[in-house]
Amino acid sequence: MAFLSPLCAATFALAMLAGPSLASAATGLPLPRYVSLRASEVNVRTGPGVRYPVDWVFRRHGLPVEIVAEFDTWRKIRDAEGTEGWVHQSLLSGKRTLLVTGSAAKKTRILRRKPSADAKAVAEVETRVVGKLLECPKESNWCRVRVGGFEGWMKRSAFWGVYLNEAVE
Repeated sequence: MAFLSPLCAATFALAMLAGPSLASAATGLPLPRYVSLRASEVNVRTGPGVRYPVDWVFRRHGLPVEIVAEFDTWRKIRDAEGTEGWVHQSLLSGKRTLLVTGSAAKKTRILRRKPSADAKAVAEVETRVVGKLLECPKESNWCRVRVGGFEGWMKRSAFWGVYLNEAVE
């Protein structure tokens, strides 16, 4: 029979109390961070493991999500609406995507040729459309994106999937 030293037992107890946030150092990557769904069907569970029930299922390949916690091979994610749950890391991709946002009054966003409100429009993009995030200069309010075969610049405030001053290359 193996016994834990008092120091090991205390460390183990602290890890159990701290929960998944302590395990966030597992990958060494910052939390929170954006990723995307790798599959067209992703089970979201109530806890980090297959023994936890499936709470809902995402059915949208490439949808951006935010990792807010890590535990072993499981990632706690948050979607654009703030809903959270656990998915296996194999169902996530490091590819950066975006979800065009809007409101009842503003159902489309303009994709521009250059990063300027005065630049010529390339396309009008409907809300809830998923696109690819190509570049976001750190000190700019604009990001270069690709949506439905069109490439151009969109204001950061027009979509979900990038932090305010985050640089994406």
